[in-house]
Amino acid sequence: MTAATTGRGGWLADTWASLTDLVLPGGCAGCGRPGQPTRYGVCDACVATLAGLRPYATRPDPAPAGLPRCFALGEYHSVLGRLVLAYKDQGRYRLARPLGRLLAEAVAGLVDAIGQPGAVVLVPVPDTPAAARARHGDHLWRLTRPAAARLRAAGVGVTLAAPLRARAGVDSTQLSADQRAVRARATLGLRPARVAGLRRHLARTGEPVILLDDVVTTGATLAAAADRLAAAGVPVAGAAVLAATRRWGDSHSQW
Repeated sequence: MTAATTGRGGWLADTWASLTDLVLPGGCAGCGRPGQPTRYGVCDACVATLAGLRPYATRPDPAPAGLPRCFALGEYHSVLGRLVLAYKDQGRYRLARPLGRLLAEAVAGLVDAIGQPGAVVLVPVPDTPAAARARHGDHLWRLTRPAAARLRAAGVGVTLAAPLRARAGVDSTQLSADQRAVRARATLGLRPARVAGLRRHLARTGEPVILLDDVVTTGATLAAAADRLAAAGVPVAGAAVLAATRRWGDSHSQW
């Protein structure tokens, strides 16, 4: 599978055009322009910006120990990042479907780098209980389902797995990189029965396990998740995210 075989010219247009009749109040979720007809609450100019995005390998500098290979689709300080924020924290949950399909593009870039496997296992990083309550459900799981559907339509076999659980923890927004690492290790745990089931699946298939998240800043959460799974006998092949913050040095651009 290559990024081209996701058929982005067709499916990305379909993603937005399929609900052209859903006009949401409050202006465009990407640029904030008021009074414009919008698709999923996103104006045509922002849709065009999103259509030009391509997945790229990215890595923090310094990178936390245990961080797997990571692919992102765009920068956080951009239209894409504003859409993620609107979806997560401003109640614009209808963005789940198009954002999930965009997340599939980041997965496709990672799949190409891994070596074009015919099937993958997707493991989303879970919300804490408080975050899930505030967002009326796990926001990343809502993205994972349309991402999986898009990948399957492109010919990639997908298994969804939820072996991770998140305990209550403090908000990481204002934490330093070291504090984020401590928080991630403290809050992320395992679901033993699901881990055992995933190990049995991998023993049969050998499919690569890919972690999913929406935004990556220091890499602490992804590194902690990969470490937890590896210690339980579930190796992680890589991670895919929608957006990476500007503090990152990467092969897409330098800061």
